[in-house]
Amino acid sequence: MDTHMDPTAPAPVLRGPQIGPRHDVLGADHLYKLLPAESEGAFAVFEASIAPGIGAPPHRHAKEDEAFYVISGRLVVTLGDSAPKRLEAGSFFFAPRGVPHSFHNDSAEPTKLLVIASPGAGLVHMFGAIDEAARSAGGMAAIEEVVSICADHGVTILPPA
Repeated sequence: MDTHMDPTAPAPVLRGPQIGPRHDVLGADHLYKLLPAESEGAFAVFEASIAPGIGAPPHRHAKEDEAFYVISGRLVVTLGDSAPKRLEAGSFFFAPRGVPHSFHNDSAEPTKLLVIASPGAGLVHMFGAIDEAARSAGGMAAIEEVVSICADHGVTILPPA
């Protein structure tokens, strides 16, 4: 077995539980397990902790595909023009670029998701800008600012269905 690493390949990454950079994104905690720079921009991997009543409004990505695995808890998810579906722990959903989607935690317990975004750099920058806007506002950023930040990163916030 060849044990020599390709010097042009990305370096291996290992992060233990609760270790990694974080963003607060509209009340959801994102704990990054792999940053885009660590995968040569190919993707980002993060754990999202979604508190009861929190979620992502209807939106569409121009550049990214997103894959979601429900680690614990449950979510109500809408993909494209399909009816909302309740997903329990162990469920998976994929939101390809261009497909409108939304989700929210409708339970009394937190939900944890494993999210893979490809490519990931734009989303991580967008989430960082949303986090910074909220910190500057001393809480939640104004919705107009969030919509603008998202638009700057190729994500369109859509009106509720």
